[in-house]
Amino acid sequence: MKFVYRYRAVGAALLSIGAFLLLWHLGTNGTALGKMMPGPGTVIASVFDTFAHPIGKYSILGHIGWSLTRVLVGYALAVVAGIAIGTLMGWSRTAAAIFNPIYQMIRPIPPIAWIPLAILWFGLAESSKYFLIFLASFNNITLNAYDGARSVDSTLTGASKMLGANNVQTLFTVVLPSSVPAIFAGLQVAIGVAWATVVAAEMVRSTEGAGWVIINGQEMNNTTQILVGIVAIGVVGFLLAILMRKLEERLCRWSKSGR
Repeated sequence: MKFVYRYRAVGAALLSIGAFLLLWHLGTNGTALGKMMPGPGTVIASVFDTFAHPIGKYSILGHIGWSLTRVLVGYALAVVAGIAIGTLMGWSRTAAAIFNPIYQMIRPIPPIAWIPLAILWFGLAESSKYFLIFLASFNNITLNAYDGARSVDSTLTGASKMLGANNVQTLFTVVLPSSVPAIFAGLQVAIGVAWATVVAAEMVRSTEGAGWVIINGQEMNNTTQILVGIVAIGVVGFLLAILMRKLEERLCRWSKSGR
């Protein structure tokens, strides 16, 4: 049954993508929209062409590689800090009293609003991009780790202590494992936000990356290059979401969301 459902889902996805491409084709060939943007055939052909012919210094794969490297560095730092602080806030009232007010003030600020400060503090080098990606990922990961730790069944923690475990042992053997499904939900949201943030950061100041491809296309008045960058961003974001889902299925088989 699961096998049949999976094939139905793939078929529905292909049908919706095909319908979108057909509407795009009809819109650019039968209306004035065709004077402003190329059709899907031209864009798809240009995407494959950029594998062999570079845009600036790199092919499209090279630009995606730069963006992914930036995302991985900032995201990895956010995973460590977000899980540690979020779990502590959910487990300890003292930690919540210390960190939660600051976190609640930082959380509503969009990552793009930090760009001027990031440039002042870290310059135009890679550190400023890592900082922005860290902030964008940290908010989602911390919030989910916090909620996960707070939702742990008190019966489990009580039983752990009754059997002789101290607070540290209860934290690592009961609270943290019980929070894994909630943490993974935050990790999935955070990777998407991190990917969107690195593109925005590269649009501000960069000489490579998927975001740079778009802004360079704007400066060159090249609509096809802009759409090539957008397609690359969308495809990579889709693949990252699938990767995280597969990881969850493998690492959280025992939870309902991981099935």
